[in-house]
Amino acid sequence: MTDKTALTPATHTTPPAKFSHGVKKGNVLQVAGQVGFLPAVEGQAPAPAGPTLREQTLQTLANVKAVLEEGGASWDDAMMIRVYLTDVAHFAELNEIYDAYFEEQGLKQAPAARTTVYVGLPPGLLIEIDALAVLS
Repeated sequence: MTDKTALTPATHTTPPAKFSHGVKKGNVLQVAGQVGFLPAVEGQAPAPAGPTLREQTLQTLANVKAVLEEGGASWDDAMMIRVYLTDVAHFAELNEIYDAYFEEQGLKQAPAARTTVYVGLPPGLLIEIDALAVLS
């Protein structure tokens, strides 16, 4: 049986509870929900990338990518991306940011994706993204 490996990139803080930023088992890698926190600074609380959806989305995608890379994956290995927004009015802007980001990444094939409006994020956070990847 293949061991399960917890993933925490150097840019991320240690999770505040008993969970991992990502877990890899065999060729499957699950990235836990990531938010738009800037890279970790020793001794400082996590801070959002900024107040705008654009700032937080780009940082959230960078955080997901960091977990993928920590597990030996890339965006091309991502099979599913789930996006959670706190405001239904952000759908159109998110789609523009998302499309531009993945065009810049040179993604060969887009992963499956879904977006849900979810109001349970901590105050000031506008977006959360998780991903499922399968390595070849």
